[in-house]
Amino acid sequence: MTHTITLIPGDGIGQEVIPAARDVLAALDLPLTFQTADAGFGTFERRGSALPDETIATCTASDAILFGATSSPMHKVEGYRSPILMLRRHFDLYANLRPAVGVSPGGAPVDLLVVRENTEGLYSGRERVEDDGMTAIAERVITAQASARIVRTACDWARKRRGRLTIVHKANVLKETCGLFRQTAFAVTGDFHDLEIEEMLVDTAAMRLVMEPDRFDVIVTTNLFGDILSDLAAGLTGGLGTAPSANVGEQRPGVFEPVHGSAPDIAGQGKADPRAAILSAAMLLEDLGYAVAARALREACAATRHADHTADTTARVIDHLRQALPTARG
Repeated sequence: MTHTITLIPGDGIGQEVIPAARDVLAALDLPLTFQTADAGFGTFERRGSALPDETIATCTASDAILFGATSSPMHKVEGYRSPILMLRRHFDLYANLRPAVGVSPGGAPVDLLVVRENTEGLYSGRERVEDDGMTAIAERVITAQASARIVRTACDWARKRRGRLTIVHKANVLKETCGLFRQTAFAVTGDFHDLEIEEMLVDTAAMRLVMEPDRFDVIVTTNLFGDILSDLAAGLTGGLGTAPSANVGEQRPGVFEPVHGSAPDIAGQGKADPRAAILSAAMLLEDLGYAVAARALREACAATRHADHTADTTARVIDHLRQALPTARG
């Protein structure tokens, strides 16, 4: 069976790291076909849409999507919406999986997974301005349904890993929204008696990630908290250049993307670290059932330090893979 992968380079260094990841995937000689689609802020400027209808159609007909980066402006641009947020919502990719593996600056081993709710919270897009522009209000939306399914996903991952789950919230202050998330989380975890469950306030979790990251296995939390904590975890293990992620739901296609942004300060210079995109491709392979190949990609990235140029790093990863072939196929 052949799997079709849609590549969306997007903006900035996405134009460099996604072709690099494609070259690495091609080196595995798996039954994969590739097609490229357009999305991003540059697409919006050219065409008036950051995610054209034909891109959605192309993605719908594929088995997985590998997304690069998007340059979302800091100020409001009329008509612009983040294409990655639109893809998540269009395909109901409610779970954002962000692993962090490595050794912290303090020497502690790090091997954790942040499971972030991906569809609501403060990223729901419900903002308004009142009082003649003097007051801005954002609505934080938390539902029992979304909370239950993300916690259930996190429990399933904890069972696959080391059996420990940390529920992160701020229910002592956000009593309604985080209160509902917390209440729903404990209702769900009641069905997972084999897991070790703990809860932690988000500020405490941030501190303990820095001081004792080896205590964590799977962290489940709401959208904004998960975004922040996963970047903190990435900082413990080498930075955003090696931080992959997966956006998944009940059905394919999932969207797999490096956590880093478009990095306009180095875009076009050929200096971007492609390993986050390559590790995202490893998560893509695992989702499609190529577990051996996914493991080979991770091992190749772990054995490769970023060189001065994207192409050099990519070549080194491929060299490591070729030493493992043909056992990496499958």
